[in-house]
Amino acid sequence: MTDTATALGPLYVYGITPAGIRPPRACGVGGAPVRLLAGSGLCAAVSPAPGQIRARRRDLLAHQNVLGELLAEGAVLPMRFAVLSPDQDTLLSQLRTDGPRLAAQLEVVRGCVEMNVKGTPVPDCFTDLVRRDEKLRVLAQRTRRRPDYEANVRLGEALAKAVRREARRAADEVLAGLTPLAVRVVEGPVDDERALSASFLLRADDEDLFRRTLAGQARDLGGRLALSVTGPLPCYSFVETRPATAGR
Repeated sequence: MTDTATALGPLYVYGITPAGIRPPRACGVGGAPVRLLAGSGLCAAVSPAPGQIRARRRDLLAHQNVLGELLAEGAVLPMRFAVLSPDQDTLLSQLRTDGPRLAAQLEVVRGCVEMNVKGTPVPDCFTDLVRRDEKLRVLAQRTRRRPDYEANVRLGEALAKAVRREARRAADEVLAGLTPLAVRVVEGPVDDERALSASFLLRADDEDLFRRTLAGQARDLGGRLALSVTGPLPCYSFVETRPATAGR
């Protein structure tokens, strides 16, 4: 039975799962015990909200550990760090209202994991760029013959632009090679420092093939794009949860 303080106080919400799973054994944020709040065929993994939430390493790890246990049980709609519900009744009401939508999303991510891939330009590929690009080659030759500050600046700007261009082309190749392996793909923001940021929703059984494909791309494109992968992760990028929040 839930005590009155727990029922009435704000709750820290970790994620939504189908009903019938085992509660996580890991301690939650602030060392609080985690329980499952069941309603409408769903469960919300919650713990009493601490008085103050900070993105401290131990609490970030606690959040991830709870989600890791939920993911091991099956499908989960993960919440971002520091999502709160004002009280138990509010959260149960939301499970009733959003039940069909949440259940549909659980079906989408069932048996799936998220893999995040990032790619950054390789700044020291100038020699190869100059060899392959006639305009760069001519500009480099002119700068060597008549070196001065303005010429060096022009060459530096041209090289930097070429590095970014090559990185973007390489990023397109990576996406073209990985997208057929994924159920869904969500692309993140890119800029001059990051040419690729994408999250891939994968069937868990396809993770090894995904990693092998990415490793081959990293070897082939290593002179133009440095690749990194993070995962498997809970499927943050592929769910649309709208918990009633008391704050962050």
